[in-house]
Amino acid sequence: MTDSAAALTRDQRIAARLASRHASELRFKALGFFAVALSALVLAFLLVTMTSNAVGGFKRAEVHFPLDLSGGLLTVDPAQLNGDDPLRVLEGAGLRDVVQFAAAKALGDKAAAEIDSEGWREVADQIVSKPALLNTTFDVSVAASDDLASGLRGEGQPAIVAMARDLAGKGQLHTALDLGFLTRSDATSPQSVGIWGALKGSMLTMLVTLALAFPIGVFTAVYLEEFAARNRWTDLIEVSINNLAAVPSIIFGLLGLAVFLGVFPYWRSAPVIGGMTLALMTMPVIVISGRNAIKAVPPSIRDAALAIGASRVQTVFHHVLPLALPGILTGTIIGMARALGETAPLLMIGMKAFVATPPDGFTSPSSVLPVQIFLWSDEIDRGFVERTSAAIIVLLLFLLVMNSIAIYLRNRFENRW
Repeated sequence: MTDSAAALTRDQRIAARLASRHASELRFKALGFFAVALSALVLAFLLVTMTSNAVGGFKRAEVHFPLDLSGGLLTVDPAQLNGDDPLRVLEGAGLRDVVQFAAAKALGDKAAAEIDSEGWREVADQIVSKPALLNTTFDVSVAASDDLASGLRGEGQPAIVAMARDLAGKGQLHTALDLGFLTRSDATSPQSVGIWGALKGSMLTMLVTLALAFPIGVFTAVYLEEFAARNRWTDLIEVSINNLAAVPSIIFGLLGLAVFLGVFPYWRSAPVIGGMTLALMTMPVIVISGRNAIKAVPPSIRDAALAIGASRVQTVFHHVLPLALPGILTGTIIGMARALGETAPLLMIGMKAFVATPPDGFTSPSSVLPVQIFLWSDEIDRGFVERTSAAIIVLLLFLLVMNSIAIYLRNRFENRW
């Protein structure tokens, strides 16, 4: 009886321990599921919130009225519209005054004063794209002023709100999709701003960053892992690279301000300076990930290549590096994604200036998407708040496209052994 009781007690203890382990496993799975679900809910909340706010950012208030150009009101030769500056030709012919007169005739003097002062340029673009509109009557839609746009939202002075409601009731004021937001540059009015200047600046800056950080980072990783002797100097270099990967980004901005702008003072706020600054920040990440990817290649690959007569350089560049490339590209994706969203180092080198035209090249003054978002978020006008949300969506899409290309290249070069 005693042996049976002891065996029963031992079996009970084993069963209790198994039940406890199974319960712990279930709790761990539940916590993991909860963490994943919470992360998904937070991400979904962020995307839904930003998308709902961005809907208004891709729209603007427009005034609609007929424009009568019949009777030779504009003495413009259609052949002149094929020149270098057709907008100046139309402005010299009096298109600005004609648009203002047509607006006053259709809407009234007070309402005509509330259209955007540069709205005639959109009419000019319409005429340039279709010269047959000369000497005809056609409908135009131009941007409303900031006050009238606020009145359409029910904000601002009561007189403006009443005017906006009256025009909206007549069908002369409405909110329309603003595709020009993707083709215009920065402006002082939320009705006229665009994201193209900052988007092009981000593209040029990322090209400079990638062109500098990727080859230098990869060659550094290859040298340290495959060719460098193990001594205190290489140990010091490795420690320095690891420390650089954890340095706050604003430190790199100070370095760019002191070094790059000291050497090239006339390239302030240029994409080439921004790209070099961000390359310093991105390079340590690429070096660390590159070394880990090279280290993960099995030694048998090296031994097999050396056994058939390949040199050390041939072994590395023909066999080891192609197999490590997917891992290197993974680190590059992480580094470039971090660089794309950086603001502090670019503020230090002056890329916060108001730039009303897209950059012509790598040395032209420019802004970038994160800085543009930062500047718009500081405005008090609600129109800029909506434009900020729309710019964030553009930034996320740009990041998605950039990462998708990198992931495709990583999968394209991935080899299995």
